[in-house]
Parts: sequence; C-alpha cells; structure tokens
Amino acid sequence: MDARGDFSEIPILDVSALYGGDQDAIAATATTLRRHLETIGFLYVVGHPIPRADVEAVREASKRFFALPEEQKLALKIDRNFRGYLPFAGSTIVTSSVATVSKPNQSESIFFMHEVEADDPRALADKPLQGPNQWPDEAALAGFRLTIERYVDEMSTLARKMVGAIALSLGLPTDSLDRYFDRPTTFLRLLHYPTQPQEEGLFGSAPHTDYGFITLLAQDNVGGLEVKNKAGDWVPAPPVPDSFVMNVGDILARWSNDQFVSTPHRVINRSGRERYSQPFFFDPSMDETIEALPVCVPAGSRPKYEPVLYGDYLMERIDKNYHYRKKKAAETASS
Repeated sequence: MDARGDFSEIPILDVSALYGGDQDAIAATATTLRRHLETIGFLYVVGHPIPRADVEAVREASKRFFALPEEQKLALKIDRNFRGYLPFAGSTIVTSSVATVSKPNQSESIFFMHEVEADDPRALADKPLQGPNQWPDEAALAGFRLTIERYVDEMSTLARKMVGAIALSLGLPTDSLDRYFDRPTTFLRLLHYPTQPQEEGLFGSAPHTDYGFITLLAQDNVGGLEVKNKAGDWVPAPPVPDSFVMNVGDILARWSNDQFVSTPHRVINRSGRERYSQPFFFDPSMDETIEALPVCVPAGSRPKYEPVLYGDYLMERIDKNYHYRKKKAAETASS
C-alpha cells in the first residue's frame, strides 16, 4: 500500500486471539484491525472457529433453494418486514454514492433477518422490519431452517467479537459498544448470481457501499468480488479458504466520524459458472441513536454527521433501492 492509502490486494487478519484470554494478543489484533479499517475498509478474517462444514452446508442449502421451481420460490416472496425471496433483478442501487446505477442487479436472493415471533410486542406494534422469517417447506428442503439458524448464531458470535475488537482499537473498553447491539439488526442474504452477459452498466451487484456496521461474507470459489481503491482501480477480492471477507458499512464510517472507511465494491460474474455467496450483516438495534464517538472527533471540531436513529437511516435506504418497496410506497401515495 502506498502513501495515499491505495492498495492492490486485500489483507488477511488472524482473529484467533479474540477467542482467547491473552490480552496482549487481543490488543495487537485490534491494532492491526484498526489500520485495515482506516486505510482499506476491507480484510479477510481467518482464525475463527466456524467449521468449514457449516459454511458449506449453508451454500448447499442456498443452491437447493434457488433450484426450486419459480412458483415455490415466489410463495416466499419478500414481505413488508424484508424477509423472503427477492426475484432476479429485484433491486437497483439508486442510493450508490459511487456510480449512477440504472440497471437492476443480476442476481436473485433470499433474506433471513433476526427472528421476531408474530406475537412479539415489536411485531404487534407494527415496528419496521419486525416479524417472523419466511422458511421453505421442510418437506421440500429438509433441514434448511436448522442449517441457517446454526450459521446465524455462529456468525453473530464472530460479529460480536469484531465489535469488541473495534471498540478496543479506538482505545475504548472492549464492551463499550455492546449495548448498541442488545437486539441487533441482522441479515443473512443468500445470493445466486448467474453468469452475466458483457453489457455496459450491467453488474451482478452494482458499485455500492454497505449500509450498516460490518459485513462478513462467505464466498464460493467462483470469484467476481472487486473493491475500489483510492486511485479508482478495482482490486479483486478472490476467495481465500476458510475466510470471511469483512468490510466497514456506512453506519460504522459515520459512527467513527469517517475514521474508518466504507469502501465501494461490486460483483461481476462473467466466469461462465453460477456464483453463490452468503453475506451476513450485523448492525445496531433499530431504536439506537448513532452519533460520532467522541474519541473519533478531534478536539475543537464538530462531528461530520448529525445523530441518526439507526432504524430511520436503514429504512430510507431500503425503501429507495428495492423495487417492491418503491412500488408499495407508490400504491400508498395514490390510495
């Protein structure tokens, strides 16, 4: 990496120390993490205890789901709580700060968020994004739900380790950010990218930054993910065995007063093979107010951003980027 912070490859960080009790090793990991988040905003996380078998079980479950007949997938079509199946070309990233995007993403996906029972007070009060997940029929996809829920638990533990390391990297107590994640907003998105034609402005996932706190992505072996450096070059993020690609989301950048960088990325699948990926997004509770951490605001200056309720911030972006949300908003306005 040169003096401007340009990079030509994504660094690898072993986080095994975060699962142990050696405070010096934990502090050293946090220091390295801070450097990566300040300069690149992307890294490969290795040394975690999540079994390869569990990652691959989710990928196989994803392949089985996307191979179902269209009518079975559409029976789980994404609902008002942002849970369920998003058909092919169902999103266009109009909020991208990186590019003017006019063509829909060349992918189909299914979303599973934090589980909220139908009789939960949040669901009964009609709070945004609070409701049960939609699950495929057990007869069609045996063991699917169990596989997904086990993986979400494992990924949530890893994400909480990273929250503590991020706090420590800023000179704060390890648990100082934990309260913001008492009831985290989580998304597991299973994605299928068919191989795509070569066409101007057409992407598996158009250039964008993520909305939230951190993303932890498991890739298959097809490749196609690229990260934009400060020189404007697109740097490949090829698959690394037993790793998760971690990146800063916009709310973490905002929280850190832009000390940490939310870096643009995109997916182009011209491999001639089907690509499957499984990003896990770990974000604050919907009702938490996010404002710049004092440790990130230089003495005598003001924060770059006003405080924001995370739920309001998230809903604004979802409503603009997903076709079914825009259609629903238009129907509401005309009724």
